[in-house]
Amino acid sequence: MSAKTIGIIGGGQLGRMLAMAAARLNFRTVILEPQADCPAAHVANEQIAGAYDDAAALAELAKRCDVVTYEFENVPVTAAEDLALQVTVYPPPKALEMAQDRLIEKRFINGCGIPTARFHAVDSQEDLEKALADFGGQGVLKTRRLGYDGKGQRVYRSTADSADSAEGGYAALGSVPLILESFVSFEREISIIAARGSDGKVACYDPAENVHRNGILHTSTLPASISQETANAAREAAEKILTALGYVGVIGIEFFVLADGSLIANEMAPRVHNSGHWTEAACVISQFEQHIRAVAGLPLGNPQRHSDCVMTNLIGDDIKALPEWLRLDDTLVHLYGKTEARPGRKMGHVTQLLR
Repeated sequence: MSAKTIGIIGGGQLGRMLAMAAARLNFRTVILEPQADCPAAHVANEQIAGAYDDAAALAELAKRCDVVTYEFENVPVTAAEDLALQVTVYPPPKALEMAQDRLIEKRFINGCGIPTARFHAVDSQEDLEKALADFGGQGVLKTRRLGYDGKGQRVYRSTADSADSAEGGYAALGSVPLILESFVSFEREISIIAARGSDGKVACYDPAENVHRNGILHTSTLPASISQETANAAREAAEKILTALGYVGVIGIEFFVLADGSLIANEMAPRVHNSGHWTEAACVISQFEQHIRAVAGLPLGNPQRHSDCVMTNLIGDDIKALPEWLRLDDTLVHLYGKTEARPGRKMGHVTQLLR
């Protein structure tokens, strides 16, 4: 093995599950996270308490680790670039740069030959009004940076709607750089989890069909109700993106499926992804182990699914149904070590195998 200690920036549930997977392969893990009692700290070997852009903390992380990865895409790019001068960082900082700004991301995806929704950059109230006029008064206005799980968005569904609320639309989202995306008439949403090793080999899991509730992923179902051609198109798109980025690690890419089976890319996440949690129950090699294998320089595992399944997020008070979930057969329950259930907070997930 080329790496013995793996650093993980971020101490949430994804960092926790990465640390668990690393331990199974006999790697040590060091977490960089400002919150002392974070989910990942319960299972990692060490924690450095510091901000994600703290130069001293990053230098200490580099000193203790052979390779560093991250559990979320809002790590400051400059911090990742500086860190990469001291230790190997996977996925590469370039992937963070592409994923952190929705405008840059969409232009990059289009540059890979993959279609997205139509979009306009919005840097002023005048830009917003012109963009809405071009889209017939409809569209989804989003912050270009830092929005997730439905946050930082404003929806315009009609000309009348936009006329009533467009006037304050730019200011309502903070007068920061925005993007207006056109509506897409789609039949379903899918995502694909894919990995690329340091040797350039790519492994793709089967696409999952996703249902969101209040802007947050609710369920991922395998197999997705799509044709083999659509599934192949998702794999091909993932490979194009991974190759263009010189990527190492696991990525999650979300798509809209149109009536004719064609795909519109929605967004990508350069990390393990919520819609891939099902892999720990329905595959021999989970997305978490696959990511650890990739960043540590090990061969990628077989992503084949051995069972159909449904993964359900436990969000907020959903955790109260835990006793019922525990009584079900063929159901894997995974809790994240969070003590307080709040609205919109991911407390855990369950994956039911369908035999």
